[in-house]
Amino acid sequence: MGNSGKGGAAAGDSKLFKTMMEDAAELCERRNSPVFTDFLTEEEQGTASAVMQAARANYLLFGGCEDAERCMLGVFPPYDEPDTTLFPMDSVTVQCRASQRLEHRAVLGTLMAQGIERSCIGDILIEDGRCVFFCRSTVTGALINDIDKIGGVGVKLTRGHEQPLPAAHSFREITDTIASARLDCLVATLAGIGRAQAERIIAAGEVMINSVQCKKVSQTVRAGDKLTVRGKGKFIIDDMGNVTRKGRLVLSARKYV
Repeated sequence: MGNSGKGGAAAGDSKLFKTMMEDAAELCERRNSPVFTDFLTEEEQGTASAVMQAARANYLLFGGCEDAERCMLGVFPPYDEPDTTLFPMDSVTVQCRASQRLEHRAVLGTLMAQGIERSCIGDILIEDGRCVFFCRSTVTGALINDIDKIGGVGVKLTRGHEQPLPAAHSFREITDTIASARLDCLVATLAGIGRAQAERIIAAGEVMINSVQCKKVSQTVRAGDKLTVRGKGKFIIDDMGNVTRKGRLVLSARKYV
């Protein structure tokens, strides 16, 4: 594996992916030096975290920006402070006319058309006149040199970015009342489905809390948790502190849109 793994390549084989993560932890311990994967999906991050915790590894998930959806896993020697500057990733700024706005699909398609694997590309952040994406350092030079047009729009690519970054997400506010902070209650309300259906999809492994699969319908959800419901979307729980006269909790949440 060297100092970089192949996260993402084994997305369809959970057993192989777990083995790869175990290998990363063992390699770091054996060589006493950091080991990094490619960019991982949120589901892969949940699996990687579970493996690292079981191995009592010193690790960090980092995607180059706050609240990144795709992150690299870095495994560090036990007594080293995880250092984000060591991650083998770059940010790249794509500039176009201020009146133009690139499409996420067009940006990703252009990057992958250069022969780049999806696991080498992290989050893609877009605003009018500018896009910033994160990628493995090994592919940065080729992308900057070879791309001058995206979706028919003339562009200029440069290494690095200026703050503030383009907004990563937009949200729809959700306010409702729930019987309790149990996972099945939250899933039913947020996904707009019945309690029985919520229980079934949780038991089927289609719900994650903070990128970790959870099949326990009675699991307590807390403010700050992120819920992902397959086919229904991703949500942030902001608050469940107030109680109505009928004893129900007042839920404040946001859905990624």
